[in-house]
Amino acid sequence: QVQLAESGGGLVQAGGSLRLSCAASGPTFTGYAIGWFRQAPGKEREFVAAISWSGANTRYADSVKGRFTISRDNAKNTVFLQGNSLKPEDTATYFCAARRTRQQLLLFTSSEYNYWGQGTQVTVSS
Repeated sequence: QVQLAESGGGLVQAGGSLRLSCAASGPTFTGYAIGWFRQAPGKEREFVAAISWSGANTRYADSVKGRFTISRDNAKNTVFLQGNSLKPEDTATYFCAARRTRQQLLLFTSSEYNYWGQGTQVTVSS
């Protein structure tokens, strides 16, 4: 089993940047597809970005495409989400999720993941 812990959230002004980290303890991220999701108060959890376990394949939600970058360092058991040109609409709790897979899959739905971190809060002020 893999345990996930997000960090790097905080308060940033609109137009600023943050880099979120998802660190794994126990097994390495090798063999795990990773996704980032976010949830604002009163709203449903939504997909942000996904990366296959090799890091070769990535996908982004339309709302963050061109502004966010997902990457991973399997040797360090860490996945990153770099957010640039942040908007107030990006304000949410950001969650890292993982699912073990033998294939280079990109998973976009919350129900497809079975490991979740506790989340890190991102607040973008106007």
